[in-house]
Amino acid sequence: MPSQRPNIVLILNDDMGYSDLGCYGGEVDTPALDRLAQRGLRFSQFYNTARCSPSRASLLTGLHPHQTGIGILTYDSGPEGYAGNLNQRCATIAEVLKAGGWRTYMSGKWHVSSNLTQPTDSWPMQRGFDAFYGTIIGAGSFYDPNTLTRGNENIEHEASEPSFFYTDAISDNAVRFIRDHQAAHPDEPFFEYVAYTAPHWPLHAHDDDIAKYKGRFDAGWDALREQRLERLVQSGLLDARWRLSPRDPTQPPWAQAEHKAWLARSMEVYAAQIDRMDQGIARIVKALEETGRLDNTLVIFLADNGACAEDLPEGVPIDELVNKLMIARSHTRDGRPVQFGNDPARMPGAEDTYQSYGTAWANLSNTPFRLYKHWIHEGGISTPLIFHWPRGIADTGAIRHVPGYLPDVMATIVDVTGVDYPRTLNGHEVLPLEGQSLAPAFAGDAALADRRAPMFWEHEGNAAVRIGQWKLVRRHPRDWELYDLDADRTELNDLAAQHPERVREMATQYDAWAERCGVKPREQIVALMRNQGVTRAFWEDE
Repeated sequence: MPSQRPNIVLILNDDMGYSDLGCYGGEVDTPALDRLAQRGLRFSQFYNTARCSPSRASLLTGLHPHQTGIGILTYDSGPEGYAGNLNQRCATIAEVLKAGGWRTYMSGKWHVSSNLTQPTDSWPMQRGFDAFYGTIIGAGSFYDPNTLTRGNENIEHEASEPSFFYTDAISDNAVRFIRDHQAAHPDEPFFEYVAYTAPHWPLHAHDDDIAKYKGRFDAGWDALREQRLERLVQSGLLDARWRLSPRDPTQPPWAQAEHKAWLARSMEVYAAQIDRMDQGIARIVKALEETGRLDNTLVIFLADNGACAEDLPEGVPIDELVNKLMIARSHTRDGRPVQFGNDPARMPGAEDTYQSYGTAWANLSNTPFRLYKHWIHEGGISTPLIFHWPRGIADTGAIRHVPGYLPDVMATIVDVTGVDYPRTLNGHEVLPLEGQSLAPAFAGDAALADRRAPMFWEHEGNAAVRIGQWKLVRRHPRDWELYDLDADRTELNDLAAQHPERVREMATQYDAWAERCGVKPREQIVALMRNQGVTRAFWEDE
């Protein structure tokens, strides 16, 4: 008899904007995710933590990233909270569920360990997973990724197969884990964490997927941003009162943009990356259906940060990208040199390119919000969030507007599974959960928003606190800004000067949180990184 305890499939993707998915107003074809949304719930005000590693640390542990040792990325930036390594004061979802009787599997990007080549106590198999396939590093070639690992063993040689493509490999291994689990443990529940690298740069995609989007973005970012906002409002995800944020001031109107063919191709490849991920999610859902697991599986989908406006490379020598940071290959598998950088003379997509889609398209991806990955304004931290659980969610196709953020995911999983969250693990004291369960929202608990505790963020000196409708936010090193998100979620009307007392009160709460969670002043971290020889691109304020 199969267990009545729910399975959990947690799917995270990488560097995707709030409004790229079809079910969030975008132009990308995402039928698998659209179906999960139609038969589940979409959340309109869910937040990540603005950057890859911190978001993963927070998602996996239910804590704030600084508490876990991942204050920035997986580089040692000095003090506790910035060690770049998942510490022993936290428990992962896998560790918590495994102790409760769940089998645990992971396929995809890890990116919460500072050691990229040797197994440590911060690798997946040492942090609660029964099986792992994926990469330890955070980014890289989709055709030939660095640090490809199964269990604790390097298997980079498997990428030498001509048909290898990392997004497909993540999906295929996730499917294999489900089918193997059903064959070996039919009466036991499982937890599976699927962490895609798509659509993080480099822009790599299959030719047939790219061709599907030929011409789809030719109208340009200005018109498409307006169209997306209209669809978001019509769907009920966003309030019609919220105005579209202006085009990024560093970018030209589409009508005046140069190299339109290359620009359009960049967005086509980016869309193709998401499309290929969605194809894989369809196979995962099919495996759940065919093993009889779908009805009692809570599927959760979200993104790790807002869209990425970075151009490539940003002051990082190619040798460092390849050999130190390990996020690129200097040559293709058949020996051709890889061409780095956004060169309009070379179209992106193939293995011998290494490009990104740039600020203007990232501005589209984050419609209608402003700013991007790294920043704590809405464009940096707003993510789609989909919950699908036929046995546990009756109000299918609905939208929930209750705010939430990454620490809530662990709290929700603990709630719906009934497992005990530990006080100690492997002889170490574990910090208490920071989030609140979103499970009451499954049944439409309208009062959940009123019980929402303040939410806090910090990344690279960029910071925020949200209390109810009010959001205090800072773009380092500028002053605090204050927004009424009920009236102005696109953050166009700064009310700080009109409400100085509210600013002081919220800033005081932020300071107390920062002290409690080990947030260090940005200037201190920059000095440490500079002294340690960390690549300038990783500490220079943008």
